[in-house]
Amino acid sequence: MDEAGVLVAVFDDQDRLCYANRAFRAAWFIGDDERGDDERLVWSELMRRNFHARQGTIIKARDFETWLSSTLSRRGKAGFRAFETDLHDGRWLWMTETTMADGWMLCVASDITSIRSDERTLRQDRDDAIKASQTDELTGVPSRRFVMAKLNDMLAAQEEMSEGSAGEARWGRVGCIAVLDIDNFKYINDRFGHSVGDLVLRDFAATLQRQIRKTDVFGRVGGEEFVLVLPNTMADEAETLVGRMLDAVRKSRPLPDQTSFRYTFSAGIASAESGETADDLYRRADLALYAAKMRGRDQISLDPNARLGSV
Repeated sequence: MDEAGVLVAVFDDQDRLCYANRAFRAAWFIGDDERGDDERLVWSELMRRNFHARQGTIIKARDFETWLSSTLSRRGKAGFRAFETDLHDGRWLWMTETTMADGWMLCVASDITSIRSDERTLRQDRDDAIKASQTDELTGVPSRRFVMAKLNDMLAAQEEMSEGSAGEARWGRVGCIAVLDIDNFKYINDRFGHSVGDLVLRDFAATLQRQIRKTDVFGRVGGEEFVLVLPNTMADEAETLVGRMLDAVRKSRPLPDQTSFRYTFSAGIASAESGETADDLYRRADLALYAAKMRGRDQISLDPNARLGSV
């Protein structure tokens, strides 16, 4: 493998580099003595250090951290993804990412520099259009279209798992969704203006993006409402994860000149049921969110049918 012409790497569920062959290490400037237990070898840190050194992947963004947050919101969210990428050394790569259910990822890249440049431009335009359709323009996180597609994928995968088995044991660990809504957002807009409202939305998206796991999908579905898709997760685990998000948002201060300004959000969590549609699951989580709002906001409510603990 180390002598292969293709570039090969394996990342774990925390996005730490666990293996890279010689070609991959050379392309992204990873030393032979650097190992997976080094925090510098988390994928985001590899991208950050190469961006500032103007080496490795060409990242066409004025604000690297905004680019990184948006990219992480889609990284590893599909079982298979293929795309093209440019390197500062002039090479053009065709890269594939294969992600397992547990979050481990295999990356394989091939050099396609010799392909005609006019064909390349067409493909890049296509890829940019697809990315734009899947991304919320204001926050940089996935759009409603992307999130709902991943929710349907989760339900389809669970239905496949249930075939051929009988009884409660067939489900094992089910998936959940959480519907999240910023509290009193209309008041924020009315009191401070829409520009501050936009800052809060961007801060909320960035704060939660730092909390989610690699296998989770987080996106904005409209206004101040967001959705978190949590595959292979029980309701109590989802509640713990969203609880950490509540705490992170309480501590956030999105207005540097107004340190007393703070905001919160409420959440409703529902577990997937056999044969359920995405709309049905979303409706139950939305009702749980309504219950959290009615109880005073800044809290989590579980749908009554939520499954707790392992089966």
